[in-house]
Amino acid sequence: MQTPVQRNALDIHVLLTEARKFTPSKQFQAQANVNDPAIYEKAAGDYEAFWASWARQLEWIEPWKQVLEWKAPHAKWFDGGKLNASVNCVDRHVLGQGGANLRNKAAIIWEGEPGDTRTLTYWDLYRAVNRFANVLKKLGVSRGDRIAIYLPMIPEAVIACLASARIGAVHSVVFGGFSSEALRDRINDAEAKLLITADFGWRRGKQILLKNAADEALCACPSIQNVVVVQRGGVSTPPCHIQASRDHWWHRLMEDASSSCPPEAMNAEDMLYILYTSGTTGKPKGIVHTTGGYLTGVYATMKWVFDLKPEDVFWCTADIGWVTGHSYVVYGPLANGASVFIYEGAPDWPEKDRFWKLIEKYGITIFYTAPTAIRAFMKWGDAWPRKADLSTLRLLGSVGEPINPEAWIWYQEKIGGGRCPIVDTWWQTETGAIMITPLPGVTVTKPGSATKAFPGIFAEVLNELGERIESGGGYAAITRPWPSMLRTLFKDPERYEKQYWSKWKNGIYFPGDGAKRDEEGYFWFLGRVDDVMNVAGHRIGTMEVESALVAHPDVAEAAVVSRKHEIKGEAIVAFVTLREHARSKSSRMLVEAIKDHVVKKIGALARPEEILFSADLPKTRSGKIMRRLLRDIAEGKALGDTTTLADPTVVEDLKRRYEEDE
Repeated sequence: MQTPVQRNALDIHVLLTEARKFTPSKQFQAQANVNDPAIYEKAAGDYEAFWASWARQLEWIEPWKQVLEWKAPHAKWFDGGKLNASVNCVDRHVLGQGGANLRNKAAIIWEGEPGDTRTLTYWDLYRAVNRFANVLKKLGVSRGDRIAIYLPMIPEAVIACLASARIGAVHSVVFGGFSSEALRDRINDAEAKLLITADFGWRRGKQILLKNAADEALCACPSIQNVVVVQRGGVSTPPCHIQASRDHWWHRLMEDASSSCPPEAMNAEDMLYILYTSGTTGKPKGIVHTTGGYLTGVYATMKWVFDLKPEDVFWCTADIGWVTGHSYVVYGPLANGASVFIYEGAPDWPEKDRFWKLIEKYGITIFYTAPTAIRAFMKWGDAWPRKADLSTLRLLGSVGEPINPEAWIWYQEKIGGGRCPIVDTWWQTETGAIMITPLPGVTVTKPGSATKAFPGIFAEVLNELGERIESGGGYAAITRPWPSMLRTLFKDPERYEKQYWSKWKNGIYFPGDGAKRDEEGYFWFLGRVDDVMNVAGHRIGTMEVESALVAHPDVAEAAVVSRKHEIKGEAIVAFVTLREHARSKSSRMLVEAIKDHVVKKIGALARPEEILFSADLPKTRSGKIMRRLLRDIAEGKALGDTTTLADPTVVEDLKRRYEEDE
């Protein structure tokens, strides 16, 4: 039986065989945190012992009684053990656990979009976390209560998370780009007791009035008792409404708060946070992550995947409102005692070299961003990164979606100078931590492939019946539990079992992604299973066609959707942005050239029915392309919700141009 991501004539073999291979340099291998390929076999031999060895590197208040209790689909890792995530991210670094005192080391290096800066040492962070933990307690927040965080990318967002963890509360971070309706729904589902927000944040030179949006949401949020408001810009900020007895300024509460707050001893299986992610039903899913296993997973992957060294300055560009921000801006780096760089604003403000100037200014050594951003950088042209000194970079990372080979190579050459290994990471909100990835001191990489599972992770490609596919396309699957896995969906355990564990038996996790494994066992992710088009009876992944499109020298970025076709069933519609040098070319000739290029790369059945050029594609503020809106445009439907878009005018322009072409 053919799976939705298996191919007949439309195989991605051409893309795979064309890919170059990159071997870590001998110098990088020699100094890498892990450089022995035998680690995979060792971890697989006794994977509970492997993960226990990582957990023991954390600071525990009481030892665990059992490494893993697995009653599919429910796992308990290190149950009975007690620890505190806040202690592991700040206390142990300033109190000199194991002889390492990082009291005066930079923990957070921050720059706002307007250029304002702050640096917090681990000692500064320790005191701020303790103070805000006491603020939360004074406002009636106690162990097990939920708090909502709706902030821009400012240090207070990190402080709020760690302070919540310190007192045993459960934080639910809501992305600052979400609408008041989205905030309301998440607050109500979590039954949050307190909201932390800001008067505003900056995005592309504009003030995003978060408190105003929060006030709209709170009109229908009966569980909220108190609101803490960060004054982002000082006394000259636009005025925001402060409701007496409910609303409190952050800075005033912190003035009198004690810098000593004893941490709660949390069971390893106690909730650390809830993070809401989109679901196919339209109702957000509250992903539940617990303390011990989650912290173990992000701590281990941070150290090995990014080859983290004490002198590194690490920059993950994700917003804290997404899981990447949780795992690789807050908990993973800080548990390792890293210096974390945080930037508030957009990569193209005020110019398209903002990221590269920041790397030069702060001596960033590790840079972790999304393929969507990389393709945008490509579209803007090579001249922008050439204006900055990027020589401090030693490792690059990719996260969020499959990266096409051309973007991978451009990233490696133009940003990494041909010397930096790239770790292309696959994981999910649900997995908590990186699952499939190169180890930069061990793995020979192939552009476009996430390579192999992290040691101690058991990943396969399965067919519809759950049978292992040695080489070829099928469904990605995780066959054994892992420490950082989600434990349930908040208040919806039935949906948890149905969505993630019902496709196959025997406790196999279904991520919902299509994947292909090549002859060397490398994983190539093909996008979500539901991002598959059925053209004339052939199942074609959107990622496959998009990879072929952006491999054309004139194409900077592409998104593919399907629309109904009376003969083929579905026809391919491609939305394309061009590189600067190609914008003056004849559109009719270029359309045919690009279509022919896709045919050459994949096959005639993948030839796009239509190509529409656009200056930009509709993206969320985190950089993800909103294919749902493109699908609405292609089908001629009324546009759906555009509240999370970075620039809503892009959709209207695309719709107008599509209608003109029709």
